[in-house]
Amino acid sequence: MPNPLIARVALDLPLRRLFDYLAPQGETLSLADRGYRVRVPFGRQQKIGIVVDLITETDVPVDQLRCIDGVLRDEPPLPPDWFHLTGFCADYYHAPLGQVMLSTLPAGLRALAPPKARRRQKVNDGAVVQTPPPLTPEQHAAVATIAEHGAAYNAYLLHGVTGSGKTEVYLRLVEHALAAGRQALLLVPEINLTPQLEARVAARFPDVGLVSLHSELGNAARSRAWRSAIGGEARIVLGTRLAVFTPMPALGLVIVDEEHDASFKQQDGIRYSARDLAVFRARVCDVPIVLGSATPSLETWANAGANGGRERYRLLTLHNRAVPGAGLPTVRRIDTRVNKALDGLTDPLLQAVEERLSRGEQSLLFLNRRGYAPVLACAACGWTSRCRRCAANLVLHLADRRLRCHHCGHEAGVPPACPTCGNQDLSAFGRGTQRLEAILGKRFPQARILRIDRDSAGSRKQWDSLVARIHGGDVDILVGTQMLAKGHDFPKLTLVGAIAPDAALFAADWRAPERLFAQLMQVAGRAGRHRFPGEVLIQTQFPDHPLYDALARHDYPAFAATQLVERRQAGFPPYAHQAMLRAEANAMADALAFLNSARACWLPESDRHITFYDPVPMRLSRRASLERAQLLIESPSRRALQHFLANRLNRLDEIRTPSHLRWHLEVDPLEF
Repeated sequence: MPNPLIARVALDLPLRRLFDYLAPQGETLSLADRGYRVRVPFGRQQKIGIVVDLITETDVPVDQLRCIDGVLRDEPPLPPDWFHLTGFCADYYHAPLGQVMLSTLPAGLRALAPPKARRRQKVNDGAVVQTPPPLTPEQHAAVATIAEHGAAYNAYLLHGVTGSGKTEVYLRLVEHALAAGRQALLLVPEINLTPQLEARVAARFPDVGLVSLHSELGNAARSRAWRSAIGGEARIVLGTRLAVFTPMPALGLVIVDEEHDASFKQQDGIRYSARDLAVFRARVCDVPIVLGSATPSLETWANAGANGGRERYRLLTLHNRAVPGAGLPTVRRIDTRVNKALDGLTDPLLQAVEERLSRGEQSLLFLNRRGYAPVLACAACGWTSRCRRCAANLVLHLADRRLRCHHCGHEAGVPPACPTCGNQDLSAFGRGTQRLEAILGKRFPQARILRIDRDSAGSRKQWDSLVARIHGGDVDILVGTQMLAKGHDFPKLTLVGAIAPDAALFAADWRAPERLFAQLMQVAGRAGRHRFPGEVLIQTQFPDHPLYDALARHDYPAFAATQLVERRQAGFPPYAHQAMLRAEANAMADALAFLNSARACWLPESDRHITFYDPVPMRLSRRASLERAQLLIESPSRRALQHFLANRLNRLDEIRTPSHLRWHLEVDPLEF
């Protein structure tokens, strides 16, 4: 008689192993149980796990194995392609498989208590049906090219200028997938982009199951949406980065909008890139994937064959705006060495705003710094409002008279006098969106001014209310951060002013120019998207900088070509592959000592393809009362780097460390 099957179970634990269990008492397990959730004993607790495999033999004596408490068959088993995706994620980012698998499930499905009764998740009830607009020749060519290559895996980069109608291309491709009886997955970088796209998709496909998945959903709503997707009821799934793991039995199309956006990279826990996982998932499922952006990441641009790179993605380009008669905005540079800025605003910019007010048009002033001022200081003794937990300043938020750290969340009240010398004349230095809003209110008292940042639009309800005011014509001047830089279409907005963008030109982070160009091109794209011509004014001390030259010409390919040449010369990605080992401790000496020990234990057996740099403090060296340091590991070969990490990472467990020290590895880091 064959041995009974033993379940190999993944648990949400920081251990790089699986756990073996016997069948529940009085039951037997079959291969069909792979992919089901199970309730198992672990120590004195119970945990929810996932059956990864069924085996007949184990290294653990059978009499020492414990029994599963229950197999949860209330949902369909997780499908094979989901196992491929989570397994690849665990391998590539060197994370425990159980943590990867369980973290992708909604909280309700990880809880020991039985989930609430299932009911269908549908968000397009009452949607106003919209007729598809006619395609431009460029849009038609893009849709036709993708359709001609069929339903098999192909990767496409849809590079379209702002307002070129990339979303309409997405919707036509979704229509093709639905007609073939398949599901479509649309990923967006941020929650505030979801409602607008959700409404548009719902209006186009009013009779099709559509669900959204993002972090603002409650546990019950997220569980219902997930169940609807795995059950096949939801034909379209729209979500932020975690949605890349959503099981979809009939997946036929993957779309990643604004693929360049850093929000697709998880910055804590399991540090994965949803964009890169989406490409892997499309390949595993053998379905097409479309990566869309007006400013693609340089890695993606190189993958489309730019600057001699290997052509992994097919490039499709939309050069013109989709609305008839709508052209790209004119970009002008205001030399602040000649036109001095008073309270951060130059006369040419103020005059341009006044002209829009007289014509009943809207203006947007872009300043990527929220709060009233970056720092509160005492001129008498030099005291500044430093965060006691971070190597950063507390930002002054004058509206509620609070000092806030934008890194760790620490708050304090505004002191009535200098804590050091007692001077009552404290000064706010620099400008944030709140201060800019106040300055504009004094300069244009008749104007209706609206500030949009994380403080004013912290929830979806607040965001929806603000956007309704803009579309309703109740706003004359918008003051905003990067929240307004992409994905939004405001018909009456004709002027964009960029305040203080120069800091990123000479930043220590070599990715800063790429981020600055993307931000400015994206925010510039909000102007003149309809029948009113648009204008962009950039206040700068360096009007002749090549970045601004390329921006004035709306010439992303020229900017990217220059950047890729510099990166090749410097040996930076995409011409090198990196991993960052980071450590946090109560003392910087402890963090650096751990990293030096890691470097020492790796060096003797490293090969010539691996380069180690010296451990150094991170740019934000102290955060939330922890000192932070990092060790960069680099290789010209992705395969060599992955092989090295897979075979050497476990040696770090042998290093003796203080109990308070924590470390993590990040593959393909974005922050330095």
